[in-house]
Amino acid sequence: MNAPAIVASVLGADYSRLAGEVRDLQSAGVDRIQWDVMDGHFVPNMTFGAAVVGACRPHVDLPFEAHLMVEDPDPVLADFVSAGCNTVIVHVEACPHLHRTLSMIKGMGARAGVAVNPSTSLDFVAHVLDQLDHILVMTVNPGFGGQEYIAAMEDKVAEAREIADRSERPVQVEVDGGISADTAAAPWRAGADLLVVGSAILDHPDGKGVATEEIRQVLTEAGTAS
Repeated sequence: MNAPAIVASVLGADYSRLAGEVRDLQSAGVDRIQWDVMDGHFVPNMTFGAAVVGACRPHVDLPFEAHLMVEDPDPVLADFVSAGCNTVIVHVEACPHLHRTLSMIKGMGARAGVAVNPSTSLDFVAHVLDQLDHILVMTVNPGFGGQEYIAAMEDKVAEAREIADRSERPVQVEVDGGISADTAAAPWRAGADLLVVGSAILDHPDGKGVATEEIRQVLTEAGTAS
């Protein structure tokens, strides 16, 4: 079993120097950058728009993904793809016409993903699997960084893995929320391909590179043990 990719969330980054933050994350060895886009309605906080993402795009070579925690993602999909996001993830809870939304993302040349909140079932996946590249299982309730990992979601991660494996397409499973060196191994064992890490990297007292290496070491040891 290959170790999962590490996706760095910039939700808790220093917004006054975001270009420098993404450069630092690339130097730290993460595999991609996630932009947590919040509208103040679907979740309580507000973050940044596509113009900010686009301004940071020339500063690193890493893939970008947009995690759209917004009530109506359809009008902004093209903006984030144009800003350089290779993957666009929407929430099933915010999309009354989910198949159409995913089809729009795919039609723009990006990878399409769906995020599910902790209380949301994965039943919807069967009806959109033909348009899906990513299933993002939230292991916290969305809207704030630094929350405690919800271990009970590991069963849902395993369920998402089973769904992905039954698909005729290469669907990836991503886990987001409370991931650190202490928690990273469990969702990987449950079937995650990608782990989103925010404050555990951004706030590490010894720096982003040390934090990233600690997580990779934990995953290496877990893989050896299994």
